[in-house]
Amino acid sequence: FANIAMGVFGFAEIIRNLELPPESRDILKTKISGLMPTRQDLIDSSGAIARGTIIGSLVGILPGGGAVIASFAAYTFEKKLSKHPERFGRGAIQGVAAPESANNAAAQTSFIPLLTLGIPPNAVMALMVGAMTIHGIVPGPQVMSKQPELFWGMIASMWLGNLMLVVINLPLVGIWVSLLRVPYRLLYPSIIVFCCIGIYSINNSPTDVSIAAIFGIVGYWLVKHDFEPAPLLLGFVLGPLMEENLRRAMLIARGDATVFFTRPISAVLLSTAIILLILAALPKMRRRRDEVFVE
Repeated sequence: FANIAMGVFGFAEIIRNLELPPESRDILKTKISGLMPTRQDLIDSSGAIARGTIIGSLVGILPGGGAVIASFAAYTFEKKLSKHPERFGRGAIQGVAAPESANNAAAQTSFIPLLTLGIPPNAVMALMVGAMTIHGIVPGPQVMSKQPELFWGMIASMWLGNLMLVVINLPLVGIWVSLLRVPYRLLYPSIIVFCCIGIYSINNSPTDVSIAAIFGIVGYWLVKHDFEPAPLLLGFVLGPLMEENLRRAMLIARGDATVFFTRPISAVLLSTAIILLILAALPKMRRRRDEVFVE
């Protein structure tokens, strides 16, 4: 699991960034000042913060959702709701407050399906499942009853994490920005070295490093052709769980596959999955139809 994650999200990003020209990097060159919001900023952004938190909380629970999707959804919603949408992208405080609130909310609510159903809703939670599995922890409702110290420790870490972000980022934000000025050709060798050390230290096996490199090429191909690499990782995480529970269900049903369509809960879930697949394919089908009509 770690080999795939490191290859898809580590090596693949390195290859992709090496392909980009140095001038394509957006680097802030102005002096940073006035980090604390004013009273008027808090008043103007209070509604955006509340709406962004609600949107992020809902999107974080959904399968396939995540902080990035929640941020874009909150930004789009706030822009449509604003009386002056032309100010977005030019310093509107609502355009910053809503996505950031949604980002934080989605990152926390994504733990709900993980800790209640054992299902990771996004790639970040899939990495969490892998980390828990490595330590012999089975994600799901048993975590709350059998390992309450771990469960409440994760809840407390969310509050402490946000507090530490404020403490660390406010005084050091200038240093983080200055790191962006370092040429990428000087950064990627150290990134590769640390990735290889992390992979090798798991099983002390050079083969793991080779597997990560192969999946790095696969991940780069996916990104190059506008595919999301996250579902690949989710497949490796959820695949064994699905296979195990499918075999268990078939044993209980004595090999009768129609049980998935006759039971109301499974029938509703399968119908919902089919509908979602159709809805995901409809926009592409409409675009092709419009292209045919234009020709």
